[in-house]
Amino acid sequence: MKILLGPFSQILPLSGLSLKGTLQDEQLTVIEKGGVVINAGKIVAIGPYKALLQEHPDCEVAFIDQPMVLLPGFIDCHTHICYDGTRNRDYAMRIAGKSYLEIARAGGGIWDSVTKARVADLVTLVENTVARANRHLLEGVTTIEVKSGYGLNFESEVKMLRAIRQASLHTAATLVPTCLAAHMKPRDFSGTEEEYLQWALDELLPVLKTESLADRVDIFIEETAFSAKAALTYLQKAREQGFAATVHADQFSAGGAAVAVAAGALSADHLEASSDHEIDLLAKSDTVAVVLPGASLGLGMHYAPARRLLNAGASVAIASDWNPGSAPMGDLLVQAAVMSAAEKLSTAEVLAALTYRAALALQLKDAGQLLAGFAADMQAYPTADFRDILYYQGKMKPAKVWKKGELVQ
Repeated sequence: MKILLGPFSQILPLSGLSLKGTLQDEQLTVIEKGGVVINAGKIVAIGPYKALLQEHPDCEVAFIDQPMVLLPGFIDCHTHICYDGTRNRDYAMRIAGKSYLEIARAGGGIWDSVTKARVADLVTLVENTVARANRHLLEGVTTIEVKSGYGLNFESEVKMLRAIRQASLHTAATLVPTCLAAHMKPRDFSGTEEEYLQWALDELLPVLKTESLADRVDIFIEETAFSAKAALTYLQKAREQGFAATVHADQFSAGGAAVAVAAGALSADHLEASSDHEIDLLAKSDTVAVVLPGASLGLGMHYAPARRLLNAGASVAIASDWNPGSAPMGDLLVQAAVMSAAEKLSTAEVLAALTYRAALALQLKDAGQLLAGFAADMQAYPTADFRDILYYQGKMKPAKVWKKGELVQ
C-alpha cells in the first residue's frame, strides 16, 4: 500500500549536492509544503504535496497536521555502543586534571572497558547495544556503525560482533558492524604488535567472514596503540581478504590519515592532530574525513579542523564516537551543533555531514538522501524553518522518525 505523507512545512532531500568540499545554505533544495510517497519501505516520489495528491490518487494519506521539517535520517558512521559498564572514574580523574596516560596507568582507559566486555555475557551486550541504538533512533539516527574492539581476544571479539548482529534483530535501526580488534595490543598478548595483527589476520578475520559477522576493519594508529607501518601492512592484508578499511587517525599525533589514504580506506576518523599535510592528502583522496566532536568534548580538547578540511576540498562527515570513555554523551545532533559554532560550519555542511557524506563513509547506496528508490529513513522536526534545528543546539529533537517507511516515533 502506497502512503503519502504530508504536507510538511519544508522538505530538505539533501540531494544534488557535492560529495566533497564547502557547501552554502543557498545550495540546499527546500521543498515548501512538500510530501513524500512511500511503498514497501522505499521512497516512490517526493515533491509538492498538492501535486503528489493528484499524481498518486491511490495513496493512503498520512496527514501531517502541524508545522514540520522533514530530513533524511541521520547516519552515525563511528560508534562503540556495544559495551558494558561505564568509565565514570576515568572522567572524574580527567576533569580533575589527570592525563590520558596517568588514567591508563591507574587501570583506566580502553583496557578497563576490555576487562568489562570480557566478563559480560552475550545477552548483556545485546541488551546494552539495543538500548543505545533505540535511543539514537528516537533522536533521528536511523543507521549506526558499531565497532567491536573491547574484546581483543578471539572469544570476546567474536562475542561482541555476535552481540551486534543479534542486536540488529531487536532494533529498527540499521547496524553496520566493524571489527576493531586492532584497538590496542592487549596487555595479555606477549608478542609484538606485528605478531598480534598477524594473529588477527590469520585466526580472527577468516571466522568473521565465515560467520558474516563483519566486512569492515578498523585500526587505532597512535603512540599508545599501533604504529603507522604495522597498520598499513594490516590494512592491506585485510583488504586482500575482502574487508573494507577505516582508521582511527591523527587523534593525538599525526600519521594515521596518511596511512588511511595509502590503504584506500573508506574513512579516516578523529583528525584532531591533522596538519596541513594530512588535510591536503585527505582532500585529494576518496577517503572521507570523519570528525568526532563528542571525543573533543569528553576529553576537553580542540575539535578536528573541519573548516580547513572542507575548504581544502575534503568530504567531511560528523559522527558521535559514542563510547564509555572519551565520548559517553552519544548525542549526535548536540555534538554537531556545538561543533558547527566553533568551526563555523554552514547548516548545509552540517546536514550533509550527518547524512549523505556519512553514507559515503559506510558505502551505503540508498541512504542519506530523500530520493525515489532510496530507503524511507526519515525524521521530522516540530518547526516550520529548518534553521531552527541547529539554532537550538540539539535541544530540538524529531517529533517523528520513520525507518524503512515505518513510524518509530
